[in-house]
Amino acid sequence: MSLNPHLVKESFAVIEPVADKAAAYFYGRLFAESPHLRGMFPPAMDVQRDRLFGALTRIVWSLDSPDGLAAYLGQLGRDHRKYGVIAEHYTAIGNALLATVRRFAAEIWNSEIETAWVSAYTAAANAMIEAAEADAGVSPAWWLAEVIDHERRTRDIAVITLRPSQRMPYLPGQYVNVQTARWPRVWRTFSIANAPRADNTVRLHVRSIPGGWVSTALVDHTRIGDTVMLGPPVGMMTPSDTGRDMLCVAGGTGLAPLKAIIEHVISSGRRPNIHLLYGARRREELYDLPDLIRMESSFPWLRVLPVVSDDPGYDGMRGRVPEVMERFHSWAEHDVYVCGPAPMVNETVRRLLWSGVPLANIRRDIALGEL
Repeated sequence: MSLNPHLVKESFAVIEPVADKAAAYFYGRLFAESPHLRGMFPPAMDVQRDRLFGALTRIVWSLDSPDGLAAYLGQLGRDHRKYGVIAEHYTAIGNALLATVRRFAAEIWNSEIETAWVSAYTAAANAMIEAAEADAGVSPAWWLAEVIDHERRTRDIAVITLRPSQRMPYLPGQYVNVQTARWPRVWRTFSIANAPRADNTVRLHVRSIPGGWVSTALVDHTRIGDTVMLGPPVGMMTPSDTGRDMLCVAGGTGLAPLKAIIEHVISSGRRPNIHLLYGARRREELYDLPDLIRMESSFPWLRVLPVVSDDPGYDGMRGRVPEVMERFHSWAEHDVYVCGPAPMVNETVRRLLWSGVPLANIRRDIALGEL
C-alpha cells in the first residue's frame, strides 16, 4: 500500500473541530473491544485524551516530512514500552482508530480514504514497533530513581535531584515521563535541567499545577529517599554544533531544558556568546537565578538577563520576554532556543521570524511544568 497524505489530512481536518468527542469515542471503542487494555491507562483519562490527539495531529500533519516523522515515531515507540505496549496491542489500537475516523468523517468517507488511513497507520505502527524492539535489547522500559535532594524554591516550584538505579543516557534539552508511587499508571513529562553528569544524577524543575496529580505529588509530598519511575528520555530540542552564537529565551520552568543545553555548551569547550533571557511574572519566581549567576561568573561568554513582567517594584529589566528580546540587536545570525508557556513561546517565535531569524535556526518547546 502507498501512502496518500492528502486524503488522510483532508479527513482528519473534519475531525479536528470535534477532537474531544472523537478521542472519547476512540477510548470507549478500544476498551469495549479490548477490555484487558484498560488497566494500562490511568483512572482519569482527560490528559490521556489530549495526548492522544496531540500525537495524532503531529503524525498526520507530518506525513509529508518522512525524516522528521520517523524520528518522532521512533521516540513514541520507545516511550510506549513503559506502559507495557507490545506489538499485538497496535492491532487493537488501529481498529479503534479506524472506527473513530470512519464515524466522525462519515460525510466524506469512502474506500480510498479508508485505504489511505490503513496504509498510514500500518506504516506508523511498524515504525514504532521496530523502534521498541530495537531498544528492548539496549535500554530498560523505565528506570527506578531515588530522590537525593528536594529544594522548595517557591510556594509552588521545587528543584528535585534524582539518581536512576542504572545509567540513563539522554541528550541535553530532552525530557522524561515521571510516575510517582502516589499515582500509579499516571505519567507526566518534565524536562531534565542539567547536561549528562558522571554521577548519573538528573535534576527536574517542577511547578505544582492546581489539580496536577504528579506535579503536586512531586512538589508537596515527595521527600529525600523516595523512589519515582522515569520513562525513556525523549524530545527533539537538542543542541546543534553550528558555531553560531546562541539566544536562549526561557519563561518559568521552561528554563530547565535551556539550562541543560547551556551546561552542555560550556562543558564542550566551545566559546559562543550566549544570551539567556529568563522571564517570570514576579521577582520571587526567578527561582534559579543564584545558580545562573554562578554559571555566568564562571563562563564570561554567558550573559543572564532576568526579566519580570508583573512586579512594579522590581528594579531590574521589566516587561514581557518576547518584547524585551527585541530591545537588543538582531538575532538573525544566532541559534535560538525557546521554552516556556505556550503563548509566550508562540509569540517569541513569531517575533523572531518577523525579525529575520530563519525558522531552521529556531528550536522550541512548551514548558512541560506549565501544562
